[in-house]
Amino acid sequence: MQTIIEPFRIKSVEPLRRTTPEERAKYLEQAGYNLFLLRADDILIDLLTDSGTSAMSTGQWAAMMRGDESYAGSASYFRLKTTVEDLTGFQHVIPTHQGRAAERILFSVLCKPGHVVPNNTHFDTTRANIEFTGAEARDLPLASSADTQSTGPFKGGMDVEALERLIEECGPERIPLIMLTVTNNSGGGQPVSMANIEAVSGVARRHGIRFYLDACRFAENAWFIREREEGYADWTPKQIAQKMFSLADGCTFSAKKDAFANIGGLLCTNDPALAQQEKDLLILTEGFPTYGGLAGRDLDAIAVGLQEILEPDYLEYRIASTGYLGRHIADHGVPIVEPPGGHAIYIDAGRMLPHIPTGEFPAQSLAVELYRHAGIRGVEIGSVMFGEHARYELLRLAIPRRVYTQSHIDYVVEAILEVNERKNELRGYEITQQPEFLRHFSCRFRPL
Repeated sequence: MQTIIEPFRIKSVEPLRRTTPEERAKYLEQAGYNLFLLRADDILIDLLTDSGTSAMSTGQWAAMMRGDESYAGSASYFRLKTTVEDLTGFQHVIPTHQGRAAERILFSVLCKPGHVVPNNTHFDTTRANIEFTGAEARDLPLASSADTQSTGPFKGGMDVEALERLIEECGPERIPLIMLTVTNNSGGGQPVSMANIEAVSGVARRHGIRFYLDACRFAENAWFIREREEGYADWTPKQIAQKMFSLADGCTFSAKKDAFANIGGLLCTNDPALAQQEKDLLILTEGFPTYGGLAGRDLDAIAVGLQEILEPDYLEYRIASTGYLGRHIADHGVPIVEPPGGHAIYIDAGRMLPHIPTGEFPAQSLAVELYRHAGIRGVEIGSVMFGEHARYELLRLAIPRRVYTQSHIDYVVEAILEVNERKNELRGYEITQQPEFLRHFSCRFRPL
């Protein structure tokens, strides 16, 4: 059979509320044209993020019922620890309330002013947590990723030659760790090849520098390796993931992505001294090291999710369904980051709206109009989010796992194509109010 169906059936439903264009225009004005500040009840199709928005399975809900809420030494923690150790091989597994908490703890322990942390492309919270310590976050993407229309299979990797130059320029003593984000979220959701992971790991080991994976979407990256990289077609997604983790010294992980959980994260390492420092800081701000700010039921849900995410039928469906959205709009003239990624489709708003200058935030303009027109919420990945560090002006449409059906996605396709037909009418925005860090979450705009 050629049709790839959802490898699940719906057992519980949640109603969606339709609004009128006039209502949405009012909501936008009240929110300062920042889609983060809209009420979720006023959204029809919410593609703001795939983080914490997944539908959990019957297996996960059942596991939550046995959650052990003991403050210390919870049985739920040890079930999670066994699962994570089997998958990653890391000896020290520290739960956190979400991925950015793992980042904050890791960088607080390792980074200081004058340090430089290279990554293929840092995401927003990663960069902010590094810069909060006084260190510098340096992006080293592949040159091929600069062209959003090129169709290379692994555009998400790190420029290894640039990494070598950076180490020579700074000296290894100024680089506390090297990070690699899989898949590359800020780079259009593009995957990283096993060859690139091995190359970065080799450089790190040769210079005595820690190598960490930002592993939020490790399973989707493993599937791309299986499908696109020579030598892995007969490997299971779990075997590929295990090899990926074996090349690293540790990882940060948001369980809100590739673990189907609504909350949670992990910080893992093989270094006992580092783990102790991290646990000491965790106790100060998150909780005891066997719960890390989470309920026991959350730990059990993550443990089950980490097993379900590696099922081949699910991953085949996940990647195919995301590609379905990308191909249907790209084939009708909407420029996307090619090829379609795993968790999201990224519309190249800079290319789609060349009449809106970068300083007037074309991707924000597109995000606002898509909501006004059809009640669909996406997120700007460009100059609003990254300021001077922005490489593209993108609108990300992140697809929550196991939430929307094909008819929902067909509605999204129709809405995007209708907006595209009158794209020349769109105008830019300016920021009227913003915080010091992570301005895209709470800044306010006015239309120009």
